[in-house]
Amino acid sequence: MFKRLREDIAAIKERDPAMRSTLQILLFYPGLKAVIRHRWAHWFYNHKMYFIAEFISKRTRKLTGIEIHPAAKIGRRLVIDHGMGVVIGETTEIGDNCTIYQGVTLGGTGKETGKRHPTIGNNVLIGSGAKILGPFKVGDNSRIAANAVVLDEVPPNSTAVGVPARVVKRDGVRIGLIDHVHIPDPISQELCRLNRRIETLERELEELKKQKEGQNQG
Repeated sequence: MFKRLREDIAAIKERDPAMRSTLQILLFYPGLKAVIRHRWAHWFYNHKMYFIAEFISKRTRKLTGIEIHPAAKIGRRLVIDHGMGVVIGETTEIGDNCTIYQGVTLGGTGKETGKRHPTIGNNVLIGSGAKILGPFKVGDNSRIAANAVVLDEVPPNSTAVGVPARVVKRDGVRIGLIDHVHIPDPISQELCRLNRRIETLERELEELKKQKEGQNQG
């Protein structure tokens, strides 16, 4: 147990420069508290003491703002940075050396039975607000951008962005072009399309009026 704790603290120091001391991490880092308490809950769950496991899970959510189902399988050195609003579903599996930021959901779509939640590989980073929904895998060494909504499998060594998410980089090579600054506004695009359509109809109506006036004069 203490070996795992030392590993967790070392991982937090490596990935979160705001944490300057072991005491600071132990006292003030909600992600560490959530991971430690999940291990307790997971032990009770595996020994079929479901009420105690659920009680620990719900108390942890109240104390940290992080909800991890007792049945979820979590690897070594998981860092949940800030953590508020993180939800990890029942059949989720997370590999080693992963980092999760606030507002992340590892959930299901509500349509599946059995395995309903994602499997996260090793060395995966999941940005703030990202939603990964469904029983598929996010491959090793992949990156999920903030606020992405992932609904399909992500290959290893990939970067996925957008709603719904698509892979824009794999093995260090960009797939297509993406401009994160000049992203088109779909509402403005639709208004422009409607404006062009109105202008076309107005021209057609004007031509019909002229034709009708010509016929009357004739």
